[in-house]
Order: sequence, then structure tokens, then C-alpha cells
Amino acid sequence: MSEVRPPLPGVDRLDDLQFTNRFTTDLPADENPVNHVRQVHGAAFSRVRPTPVAAPRTLAVAREVAELLGLSEELYRSSSFAQVLGGNEVPVGADPYAMCYGGHQFGSWAGQLGDGRAIALGEVRDRAGGHQTLQLKGAGPTPYSRTADGRAVLRSSLREFLCSEAMHHLGVPTTRALSLVATGEPVVRDMLYDGNPRPEPGAVVCRVAPSFVRFGTFQLPAARGDTALLRRLVEATLAHDFAHLTGSFEERLAGMLDEVVARSAELVAEWMRVGFVHGVLNTDNLSILGLTIDYGPYGWLENFDPGWTPNTTDAGGRRYRYGAQPQIVQWNLLQLAQAFATVVTDVAPLQAALDTYVDRYQDHFRWLTVERLGWGRPLAGDDERIQGLFSALTSSEIDQVLFFRDLARVDVDAAVAPDLADPAAVDAVLAPLSAAWYRPEEIVGDVAAGIAVWLADWAGRVRVGGLPHDERRRRMDRCNPRFVLRNYLAQEAIDAVEAGDVGLLHELHEVLRRPYDEQPGKERFAARRPDWARHRAGCSMLSCSS
Repeated sequence: MSEVRPPLPGVDRLDDLQFTNRFTTDLPADENPVNHVRQVHGAAFSRVRPTPVAAPRTLAVAREVAELLGLSEELYRSSSFAQVLGGNEVPVGADPYAMCYGGHQFGSWAGQLGDGRAIALGEVRDRAGGHQTLQLKGAGPTPYSRTADGRAVLRSSLREFLCSEAMHHLGVPTTRALSLVATGEPVVRDMLYDGNPRPEPGAVVCRVAPSFVRFGTFQLPAARGDTALLRRLVEATLAHDFAHLTGSFEERLAGMLDEVVARSAELVAEWMRVGFVHGVLNTDNLSILGLTIDYGPYGWLENFDPGWTPNTTDAGGRRYRYGAQPQIVQWNLLQLAQAFATVVTDVAPLQAALDTYVDRYQDHFRWLTVERLGWGRPLAGDDERIQGLFSALTSSEIDQVLFFRDLARVDVDAAVAPDLADPAAVDAVLAPLSAAWYRPEEIVGDVAAGIAVWLADWAGRVRVGGLPHDERRRRMDRCNPRFVLRNYLAQEAIDAVEAGDVGLLHELHEVLRRPYDEQPGKERFAARRPDWARHRAGCSMLSCSS
């Protein structure tokens, strides 16, 4: 698909996968076998099979994920692979289901939500001995579909496939994506909710993760007062994903929350590092494992704007804007703790875990940012310097990916004491960063001087850090990517695939596998957003149907 290599020995038939299905074995199922929309009580999931499609065809495969699962190249290039991952066939040993959960959406309790268009085939053993759940997103209706059809369009599926893998290779905890399969059927969507629905190509993406349990999994039974189900969900999660914790039920639950707080704090710090904006951080979209989950109306921060949100539904309140993500994750953790509080006698350990969030986030964010700036290790005064950088970056439209990456190319000796009265001297200091300017005509006068003043402070701090030049540049390049899934690149790939050409999808997928390498000949994938993409739907703003 995305590349050609000699095949590795592995599973040649999906029927030969080793299904373990712990979730459906250890937790209560919906007793109603009929697949119709309803409120589901007393159950963690509903058994439901994918709805077959007309003509499934594999568009792309993530080789590393296939290798993790032990799948041979012959298998994932076969028609039988598309039949299973498109939803037409269920492999032997699979136990397909849709999860039941609730959540807060945009700060308000929404009640039962659940997997409305995602159906897990089941859980399998991977080559490392771990457990991975294979979930088909866009595989048809479930009892949780509400008024929707359970399908997904190609554009949203392609975006999830690419972004899942891009985030993994950036080093950000995430669910993975095994495959992208076209269904051969149209799906009608009103992309911007503006009264203009149209048929679009349908697709199914196979998501892979050790668990798809999310905060809302625990919130729903807590809100319903179903403490028996909530306790069983907690016990199963402890056994499946936190088996290293010991002690009483309450001690292990507090220990689990403490780990969830730590993982979530580090996750959002990583989002802030790479400029990722999730777009819809409802409590049902936060993973109990601290993974990035549910790629919908996400976007990549291009020009540095803490107030930017990619979600059209969020355009008014900007609840989920880039700069608010750390606070939103903290709020969501509070909702999770409140659900847990209904099955413990002492809430103090839960509160103690919550109280660590701010320090954990700030410590990790500080460490990451100091590393990005080449300063060696955090020192007193760094927080103020970092805030000074953010002020400088908002003085004009400045591409944050290019700025951080090219900062390693700035001459420290020239930057440490610029002659601010000499525009030519200022321009010379700023020259290595010029690719980051969206409006070069604005990088003059006080704006240019302000950036130069910050660079002087930066350069002085670099000297204090004492890292040798080559090591500093290597470390900066290791955490400042050259390539991210820019919004317009994803849209270009969507346009090409809809026109019948998968070449750009494969090329982009391959480039994103090595985001920290320079990759000569691939420079166009690192270029700042073109003007045509500034306000185009799919490049600037997206809806929850995106």
C-alpha cells in the first residue's frame, strides 16, 4: 500500500488471529439482541455485527500496525482483507460489539452516547504479547446511533487514518490505524451543517488500541446510579489495563486515577508541543489510557494563535481552542473522579490524585519547551521567557512549526546582542526564520525588533545551558518536527482520492512516518499553509461530520 518491502512471516488469514475478547467476556452485555436505537441499561456493550457494503477496497495500510498484529503482507494486499476490514465478513473468533457510554458535550451532560458508528470486531493478541482491540469506524448503525446512519465519509476516515499514524510517529500517545477501506457506497452528509447535504464516498477506518474505554464509560452508570455496573467496569479496567496496581478496591481505584491524571497531563503537553488541536474534547473523547482518541474536527495549529479552534460547532464559545486544552482536560478529569466517587467511601485519595494535575502538566510542558528551545534543562526564569516567546509569536501570523524547527538554525552569537537600530542587522538575525512569516511585510519595525529582543534573550539562555552546538541542534530537531499533517495537505489527499488517485495519500503517509527527518525532495510537505487554504472548508474549519 504505502510502501513495498519483502513480506514478513505472519498471519495469512484473519480467521487465524488469536481473539481474546476480554471486554465482552468479563462485562455484562445488552440482553436485547435486536439492532435498533434505544437506551441500554445495565450493560457495558451491545453485540452487533457490521453492516455489509457494496464494494470494499483497501486504499491504505499502516505497515507497522500490520506487523504489530502479525499480519503478512500477502494478507493485507488480499481481497479478503478488504472484505473483513470493510465490514462484510467477521473473522472466526471475533465477538463484534458497540460500547455503551455517556459524556459531557461542550460542558453539558448529554446522557447516553455510545459507539454510534464504531463496531469493535474484538480483541486480539499482538506479536509483543499485548492486547489490541480492532474497531471499525463507519461500519454501520448500532443501538447508539441515535438519528445517524452509522457510516463515515471518505474525508473523515482518511483524516483519521493519516492523523493516527502521524501522531504515533511524532511520539504522541494515540490510538493507531490499521487500514483505510473504501466502501463503494455513497454517504450523505451536510459537512458544514448549512443546509447543503450531498452524497460523498464512504469509507471505514480500522482503529487499533489496547482499549477504547473512555471517561464517559464510567460516567454513564454513575449518572444512572448503577453502582453495580460501575464497579464491574472499574474492576475489569483494573484487571485489563492496570493489573500492576495492588491493594484494596479503593486503593487500586485511586492508583488508577492517579495514573490517568499523569498520562492525561503528559498527553495534552504533547499536543501543545506539536500544535495539535483536538477540537472536541468532550468527556467521551478522553481515553482512560491517556491516548489521543476519536479524531474528528481536529486541526494543526499553523500560525500561532492560542484562541484557534478547528471545530465549526465550537466557533462561538471556543471552548476547545488550542490554548484552553490543558484546562479542559483538567475539567474532564474532575468529571471522571466524580463518577469514581460514587463507589468509594473515602474521596480524599481521588482528590489527591486530581490535585497533582497542574504541576504534572506544567512540569512536562516546561521540560518539553525547554528542550525545544535548546536550553538544556529548566532554570528559574524560563516560564517568563517562554511567555515572552508566545507574545512574540502572536505579533504577526507566524507558522509555529517552521519557527520552532528553524530556530535551531539561528546564529546564537549574532542573536545575543543585535543592533536594534540597524534594520539590516535585525533582518540578518531573523533570516533563518523567514520561511515562517505568513505576512513578511509585517515583520518590520517594532514587530521585527520584538522578535529580535526575544531572540537575544533566547541566545543568552542557550549560552547558559551550555550545550555544544551540534548536540543542541540535534536535540531541538528531535522534538521540533519538520513535517506534520497540515490541514491543507490532508485536504489535498482527500481531493486526490475522491478523484481516483491514491498516490498522494501514500506519499503523505510515508513522509509522516519520519517527521523529524529533513527528507530531501519532500520539502513541499513542510511548507506553510498556502493562501488558497486560509478559509477553505476542510483546511481552516471542520464540523463534527468531518
